[in-house]
Amino acid sequence: MAETLNPETEQIDENILRAEKRRKLEAMRAEGINPYPYRFDKNSSTTEILQKFESLQAGEKNLDSKGTRVAGRLMARRIMGKASFLNIRDESGDLQLYMRVGELPSEDLKVFELLEIGDIIGVEGFVFRTQKGELSLHCERLTCLSKSLEPLPEKFHGIADVEIKYRHRHLDLIMSHESREVFKTRSKIIKEIRSYLDDAGFLEVETPILQPIYGGAAAKPFTTHHNTLDMQLYLKISPELYLKRLIVGGFEKVYDLNRNFRNEGIDRSHNPEFTMIEWYEAYTDYFDQMVRFENLVAQVSKAVRGTTKFEYQGREIDFTPPWPRLKVIEEIKKKCGLDPYTLSDGELFKLCRSKGVAIEAPLSTGEMVMKLFEVLCEPDIWHPSFIMDFPLEVSPLTKIHREDKRLVERFEPYAAGMEIGNSYSELNDPVDQRERLKQQESQRAKDEEAHPMDEDFLHAIDVGMPPTGGVGLGVERLVMILTDRPSIRDIILFPTMKFKR
Repeated sequence: MAETLNPETEQIDENILRAEKRRKLEAMRAEGINPYPYRFDKNSSTTEILQKFESLQAGEKNLDSKGTRVAGRLMARRIMGKASFLNIRDESGDLQLYMRVGELPSEDLKVFELLEIGDIIGVEGFVFRTQKGELSLHCERLTCLSKSLEPLPEKFHGIADVEIKYRHRHLDLIMSHESREVFKTRSKIIKEIRSYLDDAGFLEVETPILQPIYGGAAAKPFTTHHNTLDMQLYLKISPELYLKRLIVGGFEKVYDLNRNFRNEGIDRSHNPEFTMIEWYEAYTDYFDQMVRFENLVAQVSKAVRGTTKFEYQGREIDFTPPWPRLKVIEEIKKKCGLDPYTLSDGELFKLCRSKGVAIEAPLSTGEMVMKLFEVLCEPDIWHPSFIMDFPLEVSPLTKIHREDKRLVERFEPYAAGMEIGNSYSELNDPVDQRERLKQQESQRAKDEEAHPMDEDFLHAIDVGMPPTGGVGLGVERLVMILTDRPSIRDIILFPTMKFKR
């Protein structure tokens, strides 16, 4: 029977297990064995062995494979007299090892006797397939590469406590093949996003993380202080204002795959530190960027899932272009049976309160329209859709709608009930831009997320920016959908958590 990660029962005091691990560590040292050597010359991975020797028949040996060296963490052990079966795990997968006591050199035998589940080992031998059909490595040499002092979670139950899973991600990755695959997929998604934009002629750039004036989004920033310059700085909430400077400077297609920091709440779709990709393309508008966005996501979906249609949390989702184009006001009309712009601010406030919008006093017309939309319409948007034509008041960096001056040319793509991006026909009228930022500045006393005045940015707009379409894509939310994870914490390796001493 396989030895589990808690050798006797789940009730054994972990302090006893740790004490036993330390005893065996000191025993190794007493035998002159270095439990933490500097390197191991491995020449294969577990998966490479399984693939290369897949054709071996039950009971067949491949003696030409002598000298195969593989390393990994010891995950299971079965001692059967003088013969033992072990299982190790490396980055690529698991492999069974077979050892006979009489075949190991004396020093290696001492190592074997002092090994425990969780230790990292290196082995050398030849490949064979057991009579029961499992491809294995017959070990002729054994080395301890790192003696573990911390018991691993119980093998069959893994990590049930999400607090431990997120706080000690290393344990989650050791125990869960599924978690490792999620983060490999995340890396592939980011690579595919870059590949799409690179192939479309975009230039990847970097914008400052420490900024003297934050901007580009409605969010509360994190603040810090630079001692030498004796000035307050802000962590980036968006790269937008810097990327627009590059468009002014003559670059026509740019993107920044970056970390953003917003001092806001934590829930299933929000983390204070997150990954955003923003791109800007001169001589385009938000209609052009709808096409680019849906094509990018479709290409990434095909590369990662092999299709644009799959299940997320038990419901089908389909990223096949074209996606529906839904207008904010029209969607509210469907839910309320009336146009919110036909109401006075007092009537609109009463409507918001009757529909469960959590506001205590009237806001601007546009703000109340969006609050109403968020409560009534957002939860029902499951299949990928573009929500377009937002109120003027909530979009200070966006061109006024060419057909309706109450609105701006902005869209937000939604999928699985979540906003996954944001896009504008970018405002490039310097007079209008200055006036809108003045209006935002006047609201800052009562709204800490209002956009601050940025004279350097306005100087760039004064110089002249061509018509431009800009897009922000929330990488984590797309990763959530493509990996079928319910929480953003499942796809961030080290989510923000309350610090414990």
